[in-house]
Amino acid sequence: MGAADAVPGVSGGTIAFVTGIYEELIHSIKQFGPSAFVAWRRGGLPLLAVHLNLTFLLPLLTGIFLSLFSVAHLVVWLMEDYPQLLNGFFFGLVAASAVVVSRHPADWKWWHLLPLAGGLLLAHGLPSLMPLVTQLGNPDLVLVVGGAIAISALLLPGVSGSFLLLTMGLYGTVMEGIRGFDLGLIALFGVGCLIGLFGFSRLLSWLLRHHHTATLQLLVGFIIGSLPVLWPWRELVRYQLGPEGQMIPLDYRYLTPTGFAELTGEPARLLAVTALILAGAALVLLISWANRSAGPDASRPENRRAAASGPPQGADKEEGSDA
Repeated sequence: MGAADAVPGVSGGTIAFVTGIYEELIHSIKQFGPSAFVAWRRGGLPLLAVHLNLTFLLPLLTGIFLSLFSVAHLVVWLMEDYPQLLNGFFFGLVAASAVVVSRHPADWKWWHLLPLAGGLLLAHGLPSLMPLVTQLGNPDLVLVVGGAIAISALLLPGVSGSFLLLTMGLYGTVMEGIRGFDLGLIALFGVGCLIGLFGFSRLLSWLLRHHHTATLQLLVGFIIGSLPVLWPWRELVRYQLGPEGQMIPLDYRYLTPTGFAELTGEPARLLAVTALILAGAALVLLISWANRSAGPDASRPENRRAAASGPPQGADKEEGSDA
């Protein structure tokens, strides 16, 4: 998830979806709040750790943190020197993800096409709204709002927080701040991330409990709608300059490999890109196969919580049933 979130156009939420931990991630993040204080008062640190599902979250967050810092240099280099290869790999990964998660559940109805279409439209139109954030004026406020939006996108499969940062003109600023360990910038951005994380996770958790299939179809729409952003052969046709003179992409023209080579004079790298598209797709299908082989209940949130904490209380049973 950390590696994916460092790439504009790719969402860590997509990785969570493919690996079967998405719903547990959303419900676990939602547990941070007043109820955590109640759990601590009742049972101290042991009950608090169970309430927050720390046996799941701590390894996950450690991996995201380490990957984000270690991959930042590699991603910047690949985006500058080999953007087609990088986009090709993640195009295959996201395309296969859409196939894997779009399998219709038993309660699927024809009207679930509506949230699917809504996800497609939002994924297409959301980046064009992001430059409005730069008009807030105050650079500190822009960082906080950008963090809240970017972290909310992290929770949405198919919506890239990095790409939204790019369209807000904040991607270079944030990545340089992380690489240079700028504590002031990281603190402001982190405050925004906390606001977005806790607010948006509660909304998603409620939607998954009360409108599960419709919400999943909305998320599939987001995933499919993100594919054009990752097309390896494209030309920037519309952009605007941010407050610091940085280029903010607004629209692309999508080309064939031959058309790309003729227009830009650069090699299309068709064989290499195709191989990486297939590699990305194969990775997703392999993970999906491994999850199915582990059993249909292995990755369900309520079963993982029960395994970590023993026999669940009645409230946990109700929560798992709703999920």
